Amino acid sequence: MTQISTTPAIINISCYKFVPLDNLSERRDAIRAAAQECDLRGTVLLSREGINLFVAGSRAAIDGFVGFLRSDPLLSDLQPKESLNQYQPFSRMLVKIKREIIAFGHDDVRPAVRTSPKLPAAELRRWLDEGRPVHLLDTRNDYEVQIGTFRNAVHLNIDHFRQFPEAIQQLPQTMRDEPVVMFCTGGIRCEKAGPWMESAGFRNVYQLDGGILKYFEEVGGAHWDGECFVFDQRVAVNPQLEETGTTQCYICQAVVTPQQQQQPEYVAGRSCPACYRSDAEQQREQLLSRARQLAAAVDPLPGSRAELNRRPLNVPLRCAGLTLLDFLLELHPQTGRDEWQRRISQSEVVPAEPGRGRRSRRPREAVPLAPDRLVREGERFDLLEPQVVEPPVAADICVLHEDAELIVISKPAPLPVHACGRFHRNTLRHILNHVYFPERPHVVHRLDANTSGLMVLARRKRTATLLAKQFEQRQVRKTYLARIVGHPPHDSLTCDLALAEEPGVGGVRLPDPAGTAALTEFTVLCRLSDGTAMVRAIPVTGRTSQIRAHLWALGFPICGDPAYLPNHGTGENRTLDPSEPVMCLHAESLQFRDPAGMERQFSAPLPAWVLMENREPCQS
Repeated sequence: MTQISTTPAIINISCYKFVPLDNLSERRDAIRAAAQECDLRGTVLLSREGINLFVAGSRAAIDGFVGFLRSDPLLSDLQPKESLNQYQPFSRMLVKIKREIIAFGHDDVRPAVRTSPKLPAAELRRWLDEGRPVHLLDTRNDYEVQIGTFRNAVHLNIDHFRQFPEAIQQLPQTMRDEPVVMFCTGGIRCEKAGPWMESAGFRNVYQLDGGILKYFEEVGGAHWDGECFVFDQRVAVNPQLEETGTTQCYICQAVVTPQQQQQPEYVAGRSCPACYRSDAEQQREQLLSRARQLAAAVDPLPGSRAELNRRPLNVPLRCAGLTLLDFLLELHPQTGRDEWQRRISQSEVVPAEPGRGRRSRRPREAVPLAPDRLVREGERFDLLEPQVVEPPVAADICVLHEDAELIVISKPAPLPVHACGRFHRNTLRHILNHVYFPERPHVVHRLDANTSGLMVLARRKRTATLLAKQFEQRQVRKTYLARIVGHPPHDSLTCDLALAEEPGVGGVRLPDPAGTAALTEFTVLCRLSDGTAMVRAIPVTGRTSQIRAHLWALGFPICGDPAYLPNHGTGENRTLDPSEPVMCLHAESLQFRDPAGMERQFSAPLPAWVLMENREPCQS
């Protein structure tokens, strides 16, 4: 028994007319009201050159709307092409005023005044049945041609109709004197393409009357291969004007045939064979995009503009119970008592704002504080520094890897990681917070401002906790490269000198038998003719400035180190200026477990000072 669908059929119509139209705003409003009254969906385009429409609705609604349009004397001869559908192929009703009803870009082509002769569908079929010599020229875009066209048709390899004038210049000269029948979906593009071809010297040009859809309607699919792309949710129809299984990719809008939908590259809503990218390709594209964001974020450097800086002052356990003034002196004695008194009195030291550091925070008025106020452990204050311009830094941050959990970067030097001293906005954290906003990547391990190389950051708090635990438990394998002053007599060195728990004069942490245990293993890679050597360092423990202090103690300080100087001298542990010679210490590699328990290893690009030429070979 034959089943008959009870679903009312939806009538799809499309038509156009090139005719001079005026009062476009009034026409738009009237057409929109009529379409809404008829409960239609689709698009109507109006311009001074005419009207183009494709709408869908019930039989009665379509008839009423077409009757309304034909009541305009300028549109009385509209002849819509119809097809049937079992659902509404449009999501909304739009009536727009456009410069052109079909974008071409050449105002001197006026189909309302002159166009090429039209060839009826039945006549074209007869020509093709007879084998008459004729060139069939497909004026449509590549993605339309991809799913179907006339057998042996010439297509132009264009992705937009605006490219048509340039494309026909590549056609063989012989075509200029031979019959050419051009075609498109409904005929509108050919109305402009035909006159343009004639002006370009083609002397025997026809356009298929009503386009492909009218050809299907009148003569079926003779001499046609495949389907025809349509500009609604149906995507494509066959020669019987029935919707097919062809769809469009949600991501790149490419046409995807039923055969292509069976390929592994097609994932509905995510990818298709045209836009599929392997994980490696996606990562590469992501990193390129991130590189552009970073470049924009540091040009100019964020700290190069005079702005109010809020520097954090956190009360440690050792300062609990001190007065505010004594706490500030304990934290920064170099500032001096009188200067701290002045800053407190002028409300430059204020309670920290809730959610400090977030861009969305609301400014709050400074609250006057008394210098004899007692502070508590964990209490936070802000030091306000108005109109601060920060010293320059190296800002060529390179993101090496990025996924949902991790960010792996190569940090340049000099660049502080955290806000400190003279630096607040010209810091790694500030720059990354800006680039990844609203995310705030978590820094899970230290790297000195003057040290370049590999750092791993977490995008989630739980990931940060996991990684931090690995660093604390010495489960992360780290290697560093250093260029040192002098030639060690042996190819392998070990230093296990304990280091002072607190920095001394100039912020330098020196070896101290009563300090914290520390262990570093060194391998000499080469000895250079300039009196320096390259070494690889593996810090077994992770103390502040451990590698620098141990090499200094062994008598081989790092080249360019401002704090640990040759001949066991010391300087100031400060952030270098980019114009100064670099400190030759580089975090080379990291090996750790990611949140899924997978072992991961990353290496950073080598800096320019890693020179291996003119070396003396190490002893075997």
